[in-house]
Amino acid sequence: MKYKYFYFLVSALFVGLGIYSLVRWNLNFGIDFTGGALIEYRFANEISTETALGKIEETGIKISTVQETSDRSYLFKSGNLQSGDREKIKDALVKEFGDGIDEIKYENVGPSIGSDLLKKTAYAIGIASVGILLWVAFQFKSVKYGVCAVLAMFHDSFILIGMFSLLGHRFGAEVDFLFVTALLTTLSFSVHDTIVVYDRIRESQRKIGGSITEVSNVALSETMVRSLNNSFTIIFMLVALILLGGVTIRWFAVALLIGTISGTYSSPFVAVPLLVVWDQVASKLRRR
Repeated sequence: MKYKYFYFLVSALFVGLGIYSLVRWNLNFGIDFTGGALIEYRFANEISTETALGKIEETGIKISTVQETSDRSYLFKSGNLQSGDREKIKDALVKEFGDGIDEIKYENVGPSIGSDLLKKTAYAIGIASVGILLWVAFQFKSVKYGVCAVLAMFHDSFILIGMFSLLGHRFGAEVDFLFVTALLTTLSFSVHDTIVVYDRIRESQRKIGGSITEVSNVALSETMVRSLNNSFTIIFMLVALILLGGVTIRWFAVALLIGTISGTYSSPFVAVPLLVVWDQVASKLRRR
């Protein structure tokens, strides 16, 4: 815990960068939030979805995702289309893949994630956070454990949201239903890893005693290899998905990767230092 304030500085840097990006560029919301158009085509031959996306985007029309619905049938999701955009999309596909392309469905859709659902999601996260705080505080017989665990959890959420704002501005990453799923998964992963470290701190206090700083150093030394091994297995899988999984789930895998890295960092370098600082401040106040 000698460098705990340096760890806080690193976290503040990434959180601050994310806040700056959110204030300046906001999030790049996808069709799930804004609504748009769905066009389904049946092709005479198999196609490359990445090639199809590239050819359509050359016309200036942005496609959110391409999903294979059945044998040689693909569903293209885009924002609201202007007059003549449908023809441009089909012409681009015909030019690349030849004739034999049939449009079998076209429809305009509203946002599938409305403001009411977002409010309910925010309420659910708030209720879950309070529940986690109370449960961790009850299990460890101290409210400071619960508060520090929840703060580390929100730290990971802010970093993920902020980084996606930056990625949306720079690379066009969209916030959609899969991003919400990744965000909730990150919350779960962060708390799980933090509780493992906290449990080892409690166990070390019973066995060897000493100050919170000493037992925290021992607990981190004993759990660090386990946490890294666990995280690397997830990271390797996510990197493979990003490189080979195709465009449909690429940004979902990127969001999970950011959340996994942030959660791995926050458990030993945010949650535990917060606990140490809390204990040190409380000790000083008691001595006064």
